[in-house]
Amino acid sequence: MKRSLIATATLLLAASPAWSQNVTLAGVADAAVRQVSNTGRGSVSSLVSGANATSRIIIRGTEDLGGGLSAGFHLEHGLLLDAGTQASATQFWDRRSTVSLVSKEWGELRAGRDFVPTYSNWSRYDPFSYVGVGGSNNFISATPNGPIRAAFGSGLNTTVRSSDSVQLLLPSGLGGLEGGLMLAAGEGGTTATGQNKVKGLRLGFSGKGFNVSAAAARSENNLTAGHAFSDQVIAGNYDFGILQLSAAVRQFKWNTAKQTSTLLGAWIPLGKGQLKLSLNRVDLSGKVGATVIDANDAQQLAVGYVHELSKRSALYATASRIANKGAATYVVPGGAAGLAGGGSSRGIELGLRHNF
Repeated sequence: MKRSLIATATLLLAASPAWSQNVTLAGVADAAVRQVSNTGRGSVSSLVSGANATSRIIIRGTEDLGGGLSAGFHLEHGLLLDAGTQASATQFWDRRSTVSLVSKEWGELRAGRDFVPTYSNWSRYDPFSYVGVGGSNNFISATPNGPIRAAFGSGLNTTVRSSDSVQLLLPSGLGGLEGGLMLAAGEGGTTATGQNKVKGLRLGFSGKGFNVSAAAARSENNLTAGHAFSDQVIAGNYDFGILQLSAAVRQFKWNTAKQTSTLLGAWIPLGKGQLKLSLNRVDLSGKVGATVIDANDAQQLAVGYVHELSKRSALYATASRIANKGAATYVVPGGAAGLAGGGSSRGIELGLRHNF
């Protein structure tokens, strides 16, 4: 019996190096001290997770099938480093859970939960990568009365990810052309369970020092009532060497309600790090039901610096201010609730990120 156990253990140890070459454990640990001040509501200080890059655990793997084909999977779990809890109360692999078949000649067929094409097209042009006090997500995740809330209520929207999706992604080596197609059937479910019917497309072109791209998506669910939720993005950037500039426009539309976001970004190499700047403006128009939302606009200005300690670790600092107009109540995350329409929100954070 003892010899059998020893033999089994020896076989497992011999097999483990081959297995580890195909499966990778990776992730991000990111935490920051943050203070947010909202007009008339005072200041709140907190420790937050994922202010420079979302804290996460990643398990991914590939298998070479020969003939230019490979199979793979990608599982990504978001976590709140400050509390030691998972980011989503209802989804464990909330960030991504996909299986893929990849052909060097024909591209990739990918199935599961993943980013929608419009988010992929927008976030790459945001200097703050959509997160933290300076991220463009501040105009999306907690949006006041507008097309996003009207189309999805308090359920899971499709401005970032879609569940139950199938994608076809173009292969590399097409002279700079990139893109993909996404379809999600919805499976007869509801937006409360994250089951939305989605059609999305993205196309882009990368050249020497520049990138331009466009994407569009349409979502339907039990709340859209015959009016599909539309999400469109057009964007580009250019690297001048001494700095990189980006510009992007994204519009959400449901029925007559529109939300148009305009983003200008800059990355400037400075010392052992990078200075980042962004100006993000959101303009609401049309109606939600009988409520006119034309005057409910806002603007966010953000500045930050990331100091690289190594290839995997960095210190960072970010400050931002949101100025609302009309009945708009956009806020920097982490402040006291109850901001009155037209008020302002300010945030500052200092943090540490480590990739593993």
